[in-house]
Amino acid sequence: MSDWMVTQSSSAGRRPRALSPLREHLRDTFWFAPTAAMVIVFVVWIGAEALDTAIVDALQREKDYETLDELLRFAEDAKAVVSAVGSAMMTFIGVVFSISLVAVQMASGQFTPRVVRLFVRSRITKATFAVFLATFVLTLLVLTSLDTVDDPRAVTTVPLVQSVLTLCMVGLSLLLFVLYVNATLRLMRISHVIARIASESFRVPASMPVPVGGQAAPAHGTETAWVPHDGRAGVLRDVHIARLVRVARKHGVVLRLIPRIGDFVVPGMPVLAVYGGPVPPRRALRYAISVGVERTYHQDLGFGLRQLSDIALRALSPAINDPTTAVQALDRVVQFLAALSRRPLDAALHRDRAGAVRLVQPVPDWTELVDLGFTEIRGCAVGSPQISRRMLAGLDDLLLLAPPERREPLLRHRELLRQAVGLAAQTASDRDFALRPDRQGIG
Repeated sequence: MSDWMVTQSSSAGRRPRALSPLREHLRDTFWFAPTAAMVIVFVVWIGAEALDTAIVDALQREKDYETLDELLRFAEDAKAVVSAVGSAMMTFIGVVFSISLVAVQMASGQFTPRVVRLFVRSRITKATFAVFLATFVLTLLVLTSLDTVDDPRAVTTVPLVQSVLTLCMVGLSLLLFVLYVNATLRLMRISHVIARIASESFRVPASMPVPVGGQAAPAHGTETAWVPHDGRAGVLRDVHIARLVRVARKHGVVLRLIPRIGDFVVPGMPVLAVYGGPVPPRRALRYAISVGVERTYHQDLGFGLRQLSDIALRALSPAINDPTTAVQALDRVVQFLAALSRRPLDAALHRDRAGAVRLVQPVPDWTELVDLGFTEIRGCAVGSPQISRRMLAGLDDLLLLAPPERREPLLRHRELLRQAVGLAAQTASDRDFALRPDRQGIG
């Protein structure tokens, strides 16, 4: 409970920032960062070339041909170095691309396809690609600027600043390559992936409003109208809370979101119910609902549990047979449910500045979250004592933390697990061993 309380206290009173469709699109693609880096490095190269030209012009005006002759010899050495860097960058780009493909394939096959988004949205991966491509483009630009004239009196430019810039980019590329390999290897370790999922999941309840004094949702009156979804079909991943609250206050109504975040919506499906007045103008609600092709952590309370459950199910499949990974997923399931064990659920109430409820956002209740975290894993726990022992220990811990009114689903799952293991056990000793709670499964 303390982990959630610390996060909650730091973000109380702040509504989660609405998702930007453009920002989300750019985060889910690989073209933007490399393209921007190549454009930036081209602009920087123009400045470096102008500076090199200015240096040569100044030396020629001072008739310092000895220094110019030394710079020309430096240019010959720099040409070989820059050529080698250009060839090496293409090799590095191929290596990074190959590592990324292997990592994504392994994560999708061993963990769950839902965790591929961690690789796709990885900032270090995009930065590495961007800097490598920018360095390669820079080497080509530097090679084109090399002057073939050997006479110090006739030379127009010597790539002095450009060469230094290239070496700096090479150093940055090597540093990013080390960081990239380290980050990729961490994401290929299931413990770090599970910890990342848990960390992202805790941000959702931290950004949700908590009813003052545990107040329940007030009566809204009679539903007067509803607003259909007029966009494309997709997964509801975000609602612009601030805009909806502002529109509801302006028109003196209460809005209730009908689907939950993570539901699939189609055009014409009702998405908002209106209480206390007519439907606000359609233009006022434009861009208040955001849909996408997949679920995100943003405002989606159950998405983290869904991924943890998928990882556990994949680990318990006969093809992988890795119950220890499933135990690690169960650890985080118990942690997440423990943080929510005393938190008001079922609906998030968003108020205006006067304290009046203007938007009611449905969220999964306690029973739904417990079922999401345990039902499917429990079905695979019969043949694995490690899982049944860990699940029983987790349920016992949650029974100690949850208030009396929330113990029923926990007791139900514990009893169903005991019945299933009792029917599947070959002997009484096997049954007793499988039903002995253990936080480590089988230590």
